[in-house]
Amino acid sequence: CLPANQERFANGKLVTVQFHPSAQVVMTAGHDRSVSLFQVDGIRNPKIQSIYLESFPIYKARFSVDGEQVIATGTHHSMFFVYDMMAGSIIPIPKVRGVEEKFLRNFELSPDGSFMLLIGTSGYLHLLSMKTKELISTMKVNGRCTASAFTPDSSKIYSYSKEGEVFIWDVRSRKCLHKFEDEGSLEGKCIAVSKNNQYLACGSSSGVVNLYTTDACLRENRPKPVKAIMNLVTSATCVTFNPTTEILAVASRDTDEAVKLV
Repeated sequence: CLPANQERFANGKLVTVQFHPSAQVVMTAGHDRSVSLFQVDGIRNPKIQSIYLESFPIYKARFSVDGEQVIATGTHHSMFFVYDMMAGSIIPIPKVRGVEEKFLRNFELSPDGSFMLLIGTSGYLHLLSMKTKELISTMKVNGRCTASAFTPDSSKIYSYSKEGEVFIWDVRSRKCLHKFEDEGSLEGKCIAVSKNNQYLACGSSSGVVNLYTTDACLRENRPKPVKAIMNLVTSATCVTFNPTTEILAVASRDTDEAVKLV
């Protein structure tokens, strides 16, 4: 295959590569302050367009679930941008009322397209309406939250703290249903729920990725992992399941070629 972005290589580090949910389009975004869209035809992969965000190195960008918007957060800003692909307009969201954060970097979008979860500092989690980008509610974990994931039905959120605890939230009531300790975790880094809602994967700074059944996570305070994946020697910074829950990808950005498929 040709490089997907061969018609416009980035001038800085790429932080996001994502396929469009329904079209044959791939998005790249990164530290050169731009979001680029390419038509994936495997022959030329022509560039559709690039959006430049003035003095806004991108930390993370994601397509909305319906594929009509791109949400982008910056490396050192409290605002974020929404790119409306239908209208071709860039909408800055300068401040979300009720969210007192110096930086907004990490976020998650709910699979049903209703919510955007901003992962704040000091353990705060801000739940926003995807439609209005307004604050619905704020939750708080003990310590600092490093990663969160929605369940496939968007009813619950798993939040992983720097201290190695996982908090399970009910999205509707915003109450903490349960919390448990990730076995052997010195520092939580990344978390993922499988598409069939059967498994939860937690990756920590030691490089160990623990795989749990969600049933055990909801019941026990110290669940035993069904498997501890020890293949990474540096910090696990990314875990993700494939759509059929047959493969788990684990990766570390701290060293080259540290990607394993389990």
